[in-house]
Amino acid sequence: MSTGSDGVLRLPDAAIPEGCRSWDGEAARRWTGALPSRWVPVRAHLALFVALPLVTVAGAGLLGEYGVLPAWGAALAVLPFVWVVLRPEAARILAPVAVGVVLAYGEASPVRSLALGSAVVLAWALSLARVTARGPQRAAALIAADGVTAALPSSVAGRLERGRFLFGAGLLLTVAGGVVGAATGVWEDPGDAAGAPAAGWCLAGLGLTVLLAAALTRHRAAGLRGAPVPVLRVLVRESAEVETEVFAADDEGALRPLFTVATRVVDGEGDDDKSDGGDGGDAEGAEDAEGAEDVFDDERVGPLREAVLFGVPYDGAEVVLLTAAERAGEPPVVEVGVGAVRPVTEWTLRRRSAAARGKARSEARQEERRVAAADQVRRETGTGAVPAGRWRAGWPDWFAGLLALVYAAVLAGDSGWWRMISGLGLTLVAALVLPRRLAWRVTADREGLWFNGLRGSRQLPWDEIRTVRTKAGELRVDGTGDFPEWTVHTPRWAWLERRIGLVHPYERTAAEITAMWRDPQLRPTELSTPAHRGRAMWPLGALIAAAGAAAVLFLP
Repeated sequence: MSTGSDGVLRLPDAAIPEGCRSWDGEAARRWTGALPSRWVPVRAHLALFVALPLVTVAGAGLLGEYGVLPAWGAALAVLPFVWVVLRPEAARILAPVAVGVVLAYGEASPVRSLALGSAVVLAWALSLARVTARGPQRAAALIAADGVTAALPSSVAGRLERGRFLFGAGLLLTVAGGVVGAATGVWEDPGDAAGAPAAGWCLAGLGLTVLLAAALTRHRAAGLRGAPVPVLRVLVRESAEVETEVFAADDEGALRPLFTVATRVVDGEGDDDKSDGGDGGDAEGAEDAEGAEDVFDDERVGPLREAVLFGVPYDGAEVVLLTAAERAGEPPVVEVGVGAVRPVTEWTLRRRSAAARGKARSEARQEERRVAAADQVRRETGTGAVPAGRWRAGWPDWFAGLLALVYAAVLAGDSGWWRMISGLGLTLVAALVLPRRLAWRVTADREGLWFNGLRGSRQLPWDEIRTVRTKAGELRVDGTGDFPEWTVHTPRWAWLERRIGLVHPYERTAAEITAMWRDPQLRPTELSTPAHRGRAMWPLGALIAAAGAAAVLFLP
C-alpha cells in the first residue's frame, strides 16, 4: 500500500481484481440520481429506531382499549409505521391489508378509522417509493461495474455471521408478545382487557418483523458468498460516527459520500470490531445505529483510502470492502458489513452543510470560553496549576432528573396494562440513564482525566485526548486507541442562555478541560485518589431498578 500524490492511501495493484472499473463521474451521478425523493425516510435518527417500536406498541394498545379496532387489527394498523423505516418490504405487501382491516372493522369510530387509514396509506406510499427506487440503484451500479466480477477475499468467503442477533431478538419479542396477548384473564378493567392483547399482538408483530429482517439480511449476505460478485473501485474513510463512508473514485476531496455502511475489520483469524453495532439492531438500519445521527463531523474522520467494493450497492444491500490500511506500509484490510447500505440523500447533504455552519459558530464560542477559562484558572491559582480538577453533575442534570420524576408521578396515576408496560419500561430506562446523568464525575490529575462509570473509573492520559466539545445538550470527550468516547446529555435551551447571558455548565466544563489539555502549565500538580474519582454507578442503578419495579408492581 502507498500514499498517492493526492493524499489518498492507495491499494497495491496486486490487490485490485483484474479489470475492476472505477466508480466515478457520470456512473456515480447516475446512482445518486436513482435515490428516492427527499421526503422518503431512507436515513433516520437513532432516537427514532428506539422510540418508534415503543410508540407503536402503545398506539396499538390504545386503539384496542378504546374499541377502534379488534386487538389483532389494531396491531396490524400501526405496524406499517415501523415497517416504512425499518423494513419497507413488509409494508409494501401488508400495508394495503392493514388499510382494508381499518376500513372493514373501524365502523364504530369512522372519523378515527378514516384518519388512521389515511396515515397507513401514506406509510404504504413511502415504503413503495423506497423499495421501487432500489431497482434503478442496482441497475446503475451494475452498469458501472460493466460485467467485471470477482470472488470475495478468502478471509470472509466462508463466513456467514449476519442475522444471528436479530434471530434471537425476534424470537424473544415474538414470545413476549404472545404471552402478553394471551394473558387476558389477569385484567379486571374492560379497557385493559381489550388494550393488553392489542399491545401483545403488536409486540409479536415487531418480533416477526425482526425475524424477517434477520432472514433477509442473512439471505443477502449469503448471496455474496456464492458466485463471483460485481466489483467497483471506490474511495472510503471512517466517519466520526465510526461508520464507513463510500465516495466515488474521483471524489478525492471527499465532498459527496454516496452511502455509509457499518463494517467490521476481518483479519482471517479473528475480528476487530470497528462498529459497536455488531450484528444486531432493530431490523434494517438499527444494526448500524452508531451512525444514525447523520452528523458528518470532519473533526475526527479517518484518512481517505482506496477500496474495492464487492457486491451491488443499493438501499439495504450487503457489501464487503477490501481497503487500503489507515497507515502507510501495512497490508490491505477486509471490512465486512455489519449493517446495511444506507444512501446519503441530498437532504442529508443539506443537513451536513447546515451542521458545518453551526459547528463553525460553536467552535468560535468554545474558543472564547476556553480562553476565558484559562485566564480564570490563572487568576484563581496565581501560578496557573491547580492541585486537582473535578467536574460533576450540576443543576441541568438534576433538573432533567426532576422532570423524569414528575413524569413518573403523572404515570403513577394510571392503572392497568398501560401503567404496567410504561412503568416497567421507564424503570429500565431510568436504571440505565439516571445514574450516569446524576452521578457523573470527571477528575483531572497530573497524568490525565478520570471518568467514573457503571463499573468503576477509567483513565484517559492527557496525550491521548482527541476531542473535548459540547454540542447541543451533549458534553463529549474522545480519546485515541482503545478509549471509548465519554458523553453525558442534558436538556438545553441555547436561545434562552443567549438571552439571559448564562453560560451552561457543560460549556464551562469543556472550556476548562480544553484549557488544561492544551496548556500543560494549567494541569493539576498531584495525583488523584480513588475517593476523588467517584464510585461505580451500578449500585445506584440497581437501587433505582428495584424501587421502580416495586412501585409499579405493589403500589395501588
